[in-house]
Amino acid sequence: MSILQTPRNQLTVEEIEFLDMARAGSRALWTLADSKHNMELMRKSGIVPLMANLLKSVHIDVVIPIMGTVKKCSSEPKFQLAITTEGMIADIVTHLNSECIDLKVECSTALYKCAFDATTRDLVREAGGLAPLVSILKDKSVRDNKPLIRGATGAIWMCAMSDENVEQLDDMNVIHHLVSLLADECDEVLTNVTGALSECVRFQQNRVAVRNANGLPAMVALLNSSHAPLLENLATAIKECAEDPESMRILEQLDAVRLVWSLLKNTSPRVQANAAYAICPCVRNATDSAELVRSLVGAMELVVGLLKSKEIMVLSAVCAAIATIALDQTNLAILTDLRVIYKIADLVNTTDDMLRMNLAAAVAACACFGNNTEELGRLRTVTPIVTYMTSENPMVHRTTAMALEKLSMDPQNCITMHQSGVVPFLLECIGSTNKELQLAAAGCLRNIRELALRAEEYMLKIDDD
Repeated sequence: MSILQTPRNQLTVEEIEFLDMARAGSRALWTLADSKHNMELMRKSGIVPLMANLLKSVHIDVVIPIMGTVKKCSSEPKFQLAITTEGMIADIVTHLNSECIDLKVECSTALYKCAFDATTRDLVREAGGLAPLVSILKDKSVRDNKPLIRGATGAIWMCAMSDENVEQLDDMNVIHHLVSLLADECDEVLTNVTGALSECVRFQQNRVAVRNANGLPAMVALLNSSHAPLLENLATAIKECAEDPESMRILEQLDAVRLVWSLLKNTSPRVQANAAYAICPCVRNATDSAELVRSLVGAMELVVGLLKSKEIMVLSAVCAAIATIALDQTNLAILTDLRVIYKIADLVNTTDDMLRMNLAAAVAACACFGNNTEELGRLRTVTPIVTYMTSENPMVHRTTAMALEKLSMDPQNCITMHQSGVVPFLLECIGSTNKELQLAAAGCLRNIRELALRAEEYMLKIDDD
């Protein structure tokens, strides 16, 4: 270990031989790590603690191949855990401050691959790793080094998934540096940049920062890309930005809603799902949302058509979009003509909480038009929706109670609900701290009780006669 910590010019001839052997071994491991089978054998043989020791070396020609090995191995979940538990993150961050560009590339890419895990993200922050990553973005002299920029932007993206990291990144003015990279021509860099932005703009101050940095036009222009991972992140970023009224005005001027809507035609389920979620705030916060939706030719047909998707995430996102679009009565009439309730009814027997939550919201929005309430009852949607109340997710309870309140407007549905044992669940919901859930549950109970009272009065009248 002392050889690794001593400069080469201070070593004896014999020690230099040992050092050269360590360097050769490091290079061999770097090459062997190209194979997943070899990676697993290396892990089982206890190579991780050895790599952790070699990373502490002062000899760059030993560190680079070991760092390259760490980078390759960090794509494997078991290795990611081992890298974290062996305390290697702090050493990776240390080498990230190196003057050696090749070493920076390996370090930033390794952090990108490891930081999927929340614990690792915290370790990067605690080791002071965010500042050198942002410094790479600031340095315009390395902009042409795509592997370095790709690694740094990817690491920032992953780290930005933690709120504490976003706070630190805000202090470093990261939004400005990320927006400047939206002009890059590399799809992988752009994917990482938009991914980082999508995490940062979860916070209102960063939506304002993106708007002030003139980032919205650049993001909207990228919606014409064909690179699916980039479009996934763009849709998410625009979804968050659309929550800001002033940003939404700019997005409307840039015709962003039409472009986001067109992403529903993309072949990637993730792009479709993220686009459908992005449509929700765009429609909700548009100047004239109802007219905006109707002005897009074939828009509602496209949304309803996606209810045939085989992907749960797409179905969930589309139900959320329908719940938002249907808030306008004219749009709801068009959706009803497109037989939306029949397609929704086909999906009610699901056990996925996210789909349950958004599907119940769609039912609540669509039920109150024409004879939709009675028709949903006839389609046997009531009992399956009642079972959503057994979910442990309070957000599922909220939208389910809203759906049941609307469905309980029909007497036959009230009877079905009562027979399905909904009353104890609704009574429990009345004690919730969520006002919407309380009101919906109370409204549903009122409708069931009113029907029971009418039935009781009717029976008494028959007895009197």
